[in-house]
Amino acid sequence: LCPPYPPHLGPVEIALHRTHAPAPATLVCTSQRRAGSFSVVVPSSSVPPNHVESVNDRLQSCASPHRLTRLCSPSLAAFRTLHIASERRQRFAIRPVSQCFGNDRTSAMSQATSTKCASRWVTRIIPIIITGTSGYATYVIVAYLGVDYLYRTRREVGAAVSTITIYLFFYLLTIATYLRTFIKIKMDPGLVPLGPQAQHPSRESTKKRRRRKEGDLESQPYFTGPDQDPDSPGLEGFYSKDVFVCESDGRPKWCSECRNWKPDRAHHSSELGRCVRKMDHYCPWVGGMVSETSFKFFAQFTFYCTLYCTIALAQAAYCLALQLRDVAVDGRTISGVAIAAFFGLFTFLMTATSWRFILLNITNIDALRKSWVHQLAIRVPHGTRPGSHYGTITYPLPRYPQGISTSSDATVDSETPRDRLATRTFAIVRTEPDENPWDLGYRRNWTSVMGHSWVDWLLPIHGSPCANHDSMESDYEMGSLIQTLRERHGLPDPNQPSGEMEMREMRLGGQ
Repeated sequence: LCPPYPPHLGPVEIALHRTHAPAPATLVCTSQRRAGSFSVVVPSSSVPPNHVESVNDRLQSCASPHRLTRLCSPSLAAFRTLHIASERRQRFAIRPVSQCFGNDRTSAMSQATSTKCASRWVTRIIPIIITGTSGYATYVIVAYLGVDYLYRTRREVGAAVSTITIYLFFYLLTIATYLRTFIKIKMDPGLVPLGPQAQHPSRESTKKRRRRKEGDLESQPYFTGPDQDPDSPGLEGFYSKDVFVCESDGRPKWCSECRNWKPDRAHHSSELGRCVRKMDHYCPWVGGMVSETSFKFFAQFTFYCTLYCTIALAQAAYCLALQLRDVAVDGRTISGVAIAAFFGLFTFLMTATSWRFILLNITNIDALRKSWVHQLAIRVPHGTRPGSHYGTITYPLPRYPQGISTSSDATVDSETPRDRLATRTFAIVRTEPDENPWDLGYRRNWTSVMGHSWVDWLLPIHGSPCANHDSMESDYEMGSLIQTLRERHGLPDPNQPSGEMEMREMRLGGQ
């Protein structure tokens, strides 16, 4: 559980009240796991509805400023982000278990594997090639050129010891960052959970779909549109924040393949058949999809690999110059120069590209687009009317039959008075071409990915701060463009006196 939380409560059993299930609401409760000062309940079975007891009143009764407004269990992917709005005390809603875990029962490693046969084989073969190449390069640089040639033949002890030491130092750092990247990609590729109706396709069904795609039009699969349920699972995770990426109707982006709402900066990968958070590219050299969870380690790996190849190239070139002068050129020396030069140039370009993406806070997908325009839902005070250049939407969505247009301030007769008060209104605005809402400036862009200390920059220990989505403002930290959009469209700030009056009215109405 992430702070702030009430320090005086001690261990608390948190029951998860599932209100968004299609069946009658059931309480999901089983074994407990320790997390901070709380016991997190892991779902595995349901009990009868008459045992349902909301824990919101218990949590919300905590005295300010220690009021618990957000639950998070990073070790449990199923409940990575559970929201409890401080004003919405009458219910505690989460996504159904099927969506939290996904409908597949495969391991994280199998989920990170490409659905394409060619990509799977290339991903398996390339690490073997890397191991063999680095092993041969180490033999040439250390054993042959360092020990045999410089130390024993030419008696250059200082040159031999210094070059071998520097080479092994960067070699170990390269191995460490590579393994960290490889393991992170395999164990935590940053996948978005599947929706309740989604089915993870097997490799055989993927082949069949590919054959149907190449056949007649009627054999192609039918993709449904967004979930029209106002209480759609996962929707509350978007409107509980102040800003999120949306479509023209104000709803979050929808993935018809995963049958789920797409978080900000998430894209559907044809390689994995899943949506991936802040997806960058599929790299067989490091074993899979590079995303928000692994991009930092990937950048460290390419950087250290560049230094490693530079040291190897310098030593091999120095020894080659000595051999040319002595007219005793050896093929192993030439191969060492060629291997170090090829991989050094390749990793240098990858390092430069990675650092550029980090400093600009973009991904490879963003860079491949000629131009991009983002549509954002920005929170405004409740009751804000649509403007000439923007529309508005109010959450939770009203339960009206499809095809009936309603005003933005419509309410639901079946909801309680506190339900009507627990609403959030958003203005739907568009950015200008190539405006990046996540651009924080060079320094903050760098620290959002690489960390806040030089130890984090150099060592593959901690993950990227941007992979933590616990902020109530937005999925990823946004820059000054949000304030620019407010001023450009004349949007009122919910934190200004009008917004404070709205919160005061909600508290009075709840009482």
